[in-house]
Amino acid sequence: MWFMGSAADDIVGLYQRHAGAWTDARGTRLIERPWLERFSQLLPAAAAVLDLGCGSGVPIGRYFVDLGFSVTGLDSAPEMINLFKSNLPDQVAAVGDMRALNLDRRFNGLLAWDSFFHLAHDYQRAMFSAFREHALPHAALMFTSGPTFGEAIGTLEGEPLYHASLDSAEYRMLLNDNGFDVVAQVSQDATCGGRTVWLAQHR
Repeated sequence: MWFMGSAADDIVGLYQRHAGAWTDARGTRLIERPWLERFSQLLPAAAAVLDLGCGSGVPIGRYFVDLGFSVTGLDSAPEMINLFKSNLPDQVAAVGDMRALNLDRRFNGLLAWDSFFHLAHDYQRAMFSAFREHALPHAALMFTSGPTFGEAIGTLEGEPLYHASLDSAEYRMLLNDNGFDVVAQVSQDATCGGRTVWLAQHR
């Protein structure tokens, strides 16, 4: 029997084991395009974007590169970073866990799309100071969460895939306390596969 804690602890290994299968299933369709456009509109020309949980770099990283942005990809699964480097060889990519984020650099845009929601509650809370420390003035921040407080288990290649979420009031508080204003927020966006999306901007 799987417990929430076991599934939460296995996120890195799960994506490492199934990097190829996840990439194939993800494909290149950009159902996220409207949100990526809103995010990009908050960025200056030639912006530097940090993609946390970047996966293979396709299609989201490539979308930013095609706009003329530079992308730094960070993923805890080494095989994902190998794929990223193959797909986007002119961009920066590194193996790293966002829970220990400390790049000593600030960015115009911070993205944690379909990655932030794999962190347990306390790790999510701690991420907001890390976002702040890596954000240039007026930097955009976008992440996906769940619609309500709780934990849930999905599957990846038949194995348990952990998700967690705080409630919307706490996300708003954490954003505000760390210098971010909410630009847009939609719970269970039907136009984006039912994702709950947060877009904010650093003051």
